Amino acid sequence: MAHSPFSPGVAAGRLDADAYQDNFSDLHPALDPHEALVAADRCYFCHDAPCITACPTDIDIPLFIRQIATGTPDAAAKTILTQNIMGGMCARVCPTETLCEEACVREMAEGKPVLIGQLQRYATDHLQAQDVHPFTRAAATGKTVAVVGAGPAGLSCAHRLAMLGHDVTVYDARSKAGGLNEYGIAAYKAPDGFAQAEVDWLLKIGGISVEYETALGADISLDGLRAQFDAVFLGMGLGGVNALAIDGGDRDGVLDAVDFIADLRQAKDVSALPVGRDVVVIGGGMTAVDAAVQSKLLGALNVTLAYRRGRDRMNASVFEQDLAASKGVRIMTHVAPVALHGNGSVREIEFEYMNDDMSGTGQTVRIAADQVLRAIGQTLEGDVLPALDGGKIAVNATGQTSVDGVWAGGDCAAGGDDLTVTAVAEGRDAAMDIHARLTA
Repeated sequence: MAHSPFSPGVAAGRLDADAYQDNFSDLHPALDPHEALVAADRCYFCHDAPCITACPTDIDIPLFIRQIATGTPDAAAKTILTQNIMGGMCARVCPTETLCEEACVREMAEGKPVLIGQLQRYATDHLQAQDVHPFTRAAATGKTVAVVGAGPAGLSCAHRLAMLGHDVTVYDARSKAGGLNEYGIAAYKAPDGFAQAEVDWLLKIGGISVEYETALGADISLDGLRAQFDAVFLGMGLGGVNALAIDGGDRDGVLDAVDFIADLRQAKDVSALPVGRDVVVIGGGMTAVDAAVQSKLLGALNVTLAYRRGRDRMNASVFEQDLAASKGVRIMTHVAPVALHGNGSVREIEFEYMNDDMSGTGQTVRIAADQVLRAIGQTLEGDVLPALDGGKIAVNATGQTSVDGVWAGGDCAAGGDDLTVTAVAEGRDAAMDIHARLTA
């Protein structure tokens, strides 16, 4: 008999309406014009600025900040969007504290960097509010490209190709475009429907059609796309989730963190989402932190994030870890789950303490848990794919795969660091390589 995904202790409506409104409001409120000018004035406008090198999309950060400082935020936005067409979302979700802002000279000298991420948001939001698109299409080339996956990599690739005059068809397995930007990040990072608004704005370039609920393998094939189009870009992300292979791992109350976050992102009323009293999230990445923090914001009494290594080995940034702690999430390190206990539904989770070398100590601890969220990594789904490297599609520096005429980027491709900004860069660079091939 199929299990219910919920334990008896998992319930909705734990908080009052005002609390939900506050908890899921914007994590970083937008700068007003005066605040933006003050923040921009702190930039040294460095020559050979280290912040540019630290940006995966190579945005000319001193230039766009100077443009804000001189009262031309739309020009600043175009500087950003020329390199990163999803600069608005990246300004909200990119770990700037470990990238451009960590490299900022102000950070190194004073411990307080220029607010690069918030300034980027100020500029891109200002332009997007004008309801115009800053780029126009080149003359039609007559070439067609298929893009599989309407996430950051796929949309970035599609936009650049369309701008260069190619006709692009994007296929996505879901009913909305956006990929992880729409389904996979914390609601408080991009509230008020921003992900879809950015997609709608991006598509104004023209030359891009989107086919929804169309999955590679089930509805379309790679061979079929190669026969129909002049080039193919694969950016479908990772569809599978690693299993929790422990005793009792299939008990009621055990969910995938990505599904939990997706349900929350698509909910019209977050107060209707069930959450446990004692929630345990297993994992150490951004998804784990997002799931843990949002569990707390939904009203969970106790939330524990459990990771098998030390905090210095967590994929989630220090900022994200500190955010979780500030919201009341308990972070347990050097523990690995060994069993879930309960009569049908999970009631407790048992961990073994781990050494630094990942060997077990033999010592265990049990903690209460009526909801367990798995955030232990995702896997690539699909049988007929180009050659793989470590479970992902093998690519060269420009995204070419082992199959002629097929490129890949984003989370499904090997070598990246699973960041939105990196996926955008990989999609853009693959588009430029595709364009060079198609116009040679």
